[in-house]
Amino acid sequence: MAPFDPLLALLGGALIGVASVLLMMLTGRIAGISGILGGLLAPGAKDKAWRIAFVVGLIAAPLIFAAMGRSLAVPDMPASWLVVAAAGLLVGFGTRLGSGCTSGHGVCGIARLSPRSIVATAIFMVAAVATVAIMRHGLGG
Repeated sequence: MAPFDPLLALLGGALIGVASVLLMMLTGRIAGISGILGGLLAPGAKDKAWRIAFVVGLIAAPLIFAAMGRSLAVPDMPASWLVVAAAGLLVGFGTRLGSGCTSGHGVCGIARLSPRSIVATAIFMVAAVATVAIMRHGLGG
């Protein structure tokens, strides 16, 4: 795993904020990944160009970073791909149930002072802390 660099973290956070503001100003859309991807996969959607550009940017950014000679953090994956697939399905179900994902609610919703987003983000954080506690100190060993 790459060592923590607070300046890069600050730069990354600022870029996420600027991108979110620009997307809202230019298109009136919220930068929530689940909504962007969901709209991209929806049949008959007319606004696919910016969605494609957004998803391509998500994929291209770390590749460009690596091409510049910077190391990429290698995720610590569980031994079972079945666990990864199940986790992905649960996250997808949760984003539908919560009407958005952590990026939409946490970055954009809180910035708009949306009560629904503030509650959703608090629930995301509690669930994340509980998951880490269980996996590190309970079931995960």
